[in-house]
Amino acid sequence: MPTARATAWRTWQMTRRAYPWTYAVGTVLPAALTIALAYLGFHAIGGGAVGDDFAADSGTTAYLAYIVVGATAFQFTVRLILWSAKALITEQRQGTLGALLIAPAARLPYLLGFTGFAVLSSIVEFLTLGLVVAALGITVPVSSVPGALLGALALIAAVFALSVGLGGLMIAAGEAHISQNTVFIVLGLVSGFTFPRDYLPEPARWFAELLPTTSAMDVLHGSFTGGQSLPELLPRLAVCALLTCAYLFIGLTWLPRAEARAAERTY
Repeated sequence: MPTARATAWRTWQMTRRAYPWTYAVGTVLPAALTIALAYLGFHAIGGGAVGDDFAADSGTTAYLAYIVVGATAFQFTVRLILWSAKALITEQRQGTLGALLIAPAARLPYLLGFTGFAVLSSIVEFLTLGLVVAALGITVPVSSVPGALLGALALIAAVFALSVGLGGLMIAAGEAHISQNTVFIVLGLVSGFTFPRDYLPEPARWFAELLPTTSAMDVLHGSFTGGQSLPELLPRLAVCALLTCAYLFIGLTWLPRAEARAAERTY
């Protein structure tokens, strides 16, 4: 905990002096545009109605609410990865990775502190999306408040677990943009953020089940627009927890090797 608190405080001090507005705008604005374009398409093209296939696959006819939940969750995922997965490569670029590697502190508390601050700052940024949703007159139903809260926590944990391994890959390879953008594309296509996964080919649906973000999004959609209660959401929460633990274990196991590779290349 002392390491996590110190890391969060240091990150706050750095961010307070030079806030990354480009990252904030670059993630919040796409979510707002996605919601606005969905509103336009729903009314101008769809005539204010959804097809039977969407209703059957998604479990709801509230298309705009479905998009609001999915677009917000996806851009929040992108924002969190930009913070968490790039923590170590940012240290590498600033020339402080070596000091971090020899510091008497475990890596997990450091990453948790960094991610904790990232979650709080991202939540504040994404509250601005409420203005867009309110301006468009979109109502988002909530069928299970505990399910929605647990789904949000599950998504944060899932993204953190993915970010640990991704961060190791970044410092080992010495690059971030190709890695992060590949992950963004894959997650956006197969995890069911803004459209039902039944639209995908069967191999893609099987692959999606290997990602913890998929089950987390099932919980979020089910608790908001799916009309599901907490007991109905528990199986998908359990799947997400198991996958998150597996990804976190793999990431923490791989991270020391990635750090060694980064140190060998640098020194």
